[in-house]
Amino acid sequence: MEYCILFYETAASVAQRDDPAKAPAYWGAWGAYLETVRESGLMRGGSGLQPPATGTSVRMKAGKRHVQDGPLIDAKEQLGGFIILEAPDLDTALAWAARSPAAADAGVEVRPALPPMS
Repeated sequence: MEYCILFYETAASVAQRDDPAKAPAYWGAWGAYLETVRESGLMRGGSGLQPPATGTSVRMKAGKRHVQDGPLIDAKEQLGGFIILEAPDLDTALAWAARSPAAADAGVEVRPALPPMS
């Protein structure tokens, strides 16, 4: 079954990405984690995300498109990225989620993917 693992981070954690003193450790931890997941053969895809301020939402109201630039919500945690795993069960997906750098900082959400639409 496919699982989407969503990595949430605090604003302070995401700020490390661009801090010359902290970026090497931040990216090093993520690089090591992602390489280990790739080597497991379970990873099907994924990506890091730009900060919330770069996001845009679209809603349809009364047949008209309404666009709002980010940040979209005021939250203590923000979605920093995701991976898709093909794992035999939820316990396996949870084990990989717990190993991520985000698990120690903010949180990680694991969701089963819907089966393909026929």
